[in-house]
Amino acid sequence: MPTAATDCAQSLGKIPNETPQTYQLLIEIPAPVSVLIGRFATFDFPAGIYCYTGSARRNFEARVSRHLASSLLLAKKPHWHIDYLLAAPDVRILTVLRHTLPECQLNQSTVGEVLLRGFGASDCHAGCGSHLKRI
Repeated sequence: MPTAATDCAQSLGKIPNETPQTYQLLIEIPAPVSVLIGRFATFDFPAGIYCYTGSARRNFEARVSRHLASSLLLAKKPHWHIDYLLAAPDVRILTVLRHTLPECQLNQSTVGEVLLRGFGASDCHAGCGSHLKRI
């Protein structure tokens, strides 16, 4: 039976022969958690599965590795909004999906609920609203 996570992975453009520049982190928040996130102050995230869409034109795997380290509390000072969430207790990355679609196109084609407008989208000019969705 398909899940939101497998639907997300199967319905979006993954082309193995091209170099990925965009990624999606499927994140589990097993219980509600309050997280202090930069300019947003504290936000209460309900439990659930989330999909964060990001990109890196250079050092792609280093960026992904940094996010994985953040989820293990090994990263240095938080830099991106997602770093704050990934450092919260019990929050973990379930999987990383690598894509070749442009970041905003991929994000806009991902079905989900925006809970915190502007999260991960401070440099977005496509009107995404947020690059983190509860799926």
